[in-house]
Amino acid sequence: MTSQHAFQQVDVFSAEPLKGNPLAVVCDADDLTDEQMAAFASWTNLSETTFLLKPTSPDADYRVRIFTPYEELPFAGHPTLGTCHVWLSRQQGTDKAEVVQECAFGLVRIRVSDGKLAFAAPPLRKSGAVDAETLSEVAVALELSPDAIVDASWTDNGPGWVSLLLRSRSDVLNIKPNYERLGGLKVGLVGPCDANDNVDSDFELRAFADGYEDPVTGSLNAGIAQWLIGAGIAPQNYIASQGTVLGRAGRVSVDKIGDDIWIGGAVTVLIEGTVTL
Repeated sequence: MTSQHAFQQVDVFSAEPLKGNPLAVVCDADDLTDEQMAAFASWTNLSETTFLLKPTSPDADYRVRIFTPYEELPFAGHPTLGTCHVWLSRQQGTDKAEVVQECAFGLVRIRVSDGKLAFAAPPLRKSGAVDAETLSEVAVALELSPDAIVDASWTDNGPGWVSLLLRSRSDVLNIKPNYERLGGLKVGLVGPCDANDNVDSDFELRAFADGYEDPVTGSLNAGIAQWLIGAGIAPQNYIASQGTVLGRAGRVSVDKIGDDIWIGGAVTVLIEGTVTL
C-alpha cells in the first residue's frame, strides 16, 4: 500500500534561493514506517530529510523525525527551522511567540518574530577540552599544524561535533579535508572575520561529516555559539557565514537573550507538492 503526503523542499539559512542548505519535509507522516522514512531520506540524498508527525508530548506543537541518508539524528539545526517553517505554513501562521518542537533529543523552543525563526540552542551533550588523541587525528586529517589551532572544544548537541577555532576566516576557507582520515568524526571549524575580509559576518564556519561538507549547519552553529560566547571569545550577538567554499551564502544569526542562545535564519520554499511513498 502506498500513500500520498504533502511535501515541501525548502532552503534554510538564506533568503536567496539555492544559497542555503536544502531540506526535504514530508507532512502527515504518522503512517510511515521507520524503513520507509529511512529509504526516502536515502533516495533524496540530501543532508537531512524530515517527517512531520503529531506530537506525543502535551507541551509540543508538532513532532519531527530527522534522517540523513545513513542514519536518524536526535536533533539538527537547519531541519528544525525548515520543518517549523513548513508546519507554520500548513497552520497558516500562529499567534504564539514560541513554537515547541518535539524530536528525539526532547523539546526544542522556536521563536517566531516578524516572520523570522530562531531555535533555542539545546544543552550540549558533550563539551569541554578535546583529548590529545582526537585532536591529533583531526589535525592530521585537515593538514593543520598544532600552532594553527587557537583552541578546540567538544560542541556536541546530538550529531557529535568537535570544533576547532582557527586564527582567521582565510585559514578556515583554505582547509582541504581528508575525509578518509577523518573517519567517523564530525568536525566544525570557526574563524573570525576582519575588515579586510569585506563580508557581512563576524565568523566563518565549515562543517565536515560523513564524507562531505555540509553547506550551513544549525547544530554546529548552536554548539560553537555556546562555546565561544561562554568563553568570552564571541560577543552575545553576531552573524556567522557558512557555505562559502561550496558557492553558498549561508547566514546564521546568533543572539544571547537571558540564559538562551537563539540560532536563526531565513527559510525559502523552493518546491511544493505531494510525494507518494
